[in-house]
Amino acid sequence: MYLEIRKPKTLSIMKTWTTLSLLIFTVILTGCDETKKVIDVAGNVQLSGNYTVTVLNGKNVTGTAPTFSLSALDNSFRGTTGCNSVFGNYTIDLYAISFSDLAVSERYCAESEIMQQERDFLNALKNTGSYELQNNVVTFYSRTDRSVLLKAAKESKN
Repeated sequence: MYLEIRKPKTLSIMKTWTTLSLLIFTVILTGCDETKKVIDVAGNVQLSGNYTVTVLNGKNVTGTAPTFSLSALDNSFRGTTGCNSVFGNYTIDLYAISFSDLAVSERYCAESEIMQQERDFLNALKNTGSYELQNNVVTFYSRTDRSVLLKAAKESKN
């Protein structure tokens, strides 16, 4: 006579459901990550181009306006402050944007307004947390209170 030991059926069903749930959860997370990557790349390509700053700290820019270029190929940032050159990198995460490794040439600029504009422009870049691109105008928002730091018009391709 043999004594047969059987696992309770509910334990087997629970293991199956647990395994299936983990598999579904993994697929969803992987799918979300891939979707996020696609959105980041699309945003990066859409932002790529040359810009002229029109508004800085809530004021219209007069005189020599800062300009910058964003390149989707290597996430590089290049521009002018109105006096000096600036370059660095940027990263996008959905609608968040941040600038890093910013370097500025050290040319002396006699006009105090241009030097103040340069400081305001560089501070805006350092404090940017998110962006919006609408009608070929990019707006950079503060990472702390979502206030508008700058607006820049995108150069149209003719």
